[in-house]
Amino acid sequence: MGPALWHGCHALYPPVHVCDGDVIGVKPADEYQFRILVTPVGAYYKGGVKPVKLQVSKYDRAAPHGTGNIKAGLNYAMSLYPSVEAHSKGYADNMFLDSQSRTFVEESGGANFLFVKKDGTLVVPQSHTDSILPSITRRSLVDVAENYLGMTVEQRPVRFDEIGDFVECGMCGTAAVISPVGEVDSDDQKIVYGMEQVGPVMKQLRETLTSIQSGELEDKFGWVHEIA
Repeated sequence: MGPALWHGCHALYPPVHVCDGDVIGVKPADEYQFRILVTPVGAYYKGGVKPVKLQVSKYDRAAPHGTGNIKAGLNYAMSLYPSVEAHSKGYADNMFLDSQSRTFVEESGGANFLFVKKDGTLVVPQSHTDSILPSITRRSLVDVAENYLGMTVEQRPVRFDEIGDFVECGMCGTAAVISPVGEVDSDDQKIVYGMEQVGPVMKQLRETLTSIQSGELEDKFGWVHEIA
């Protein structure tokens, strides 16, 4: 089944699955309500679609073999305090590393990462311990890259010590689509992709996906459905 895309609005928060059965003890419920909130959105980060600065967080977002690969509220909750700390230092968000080895790139507070190699290859971080969310937006952008733009895509674990070799970086998610990253700061180094303008690959990926959403570009996958 292809991703659901809405023109002009996005699911701003993760879908909510609420128990409404007669359960008091600690056990799975027998009845649930499923709710989705949608709302018009603009650029995800303050200042519009332009490169932002991130810091590498000293905190962990998700444990190995935990629920990091599930779109659950608790996974966002773990990023809230680190996000407040990052904002107080002038950063838009955090880059979280894997908690097992602190070697591999995982996610930001609420988005997946994308990188671009010098030869134009799109590199999409994956986790060998299932702690990265396999988001719909990430899947959509991979399909766009391969089938609309003819790009080569690598989906694999990405070591933090190699991100300085990439020429572009971005964060992707439902509301953000793609937010370009201009700089990543850690304790001992600063990786700069450029704070002046959006990289050409991130710009093309974003414009192509949003053009499919708006109907300006032919939808090859049957993603877009008109809801009366």
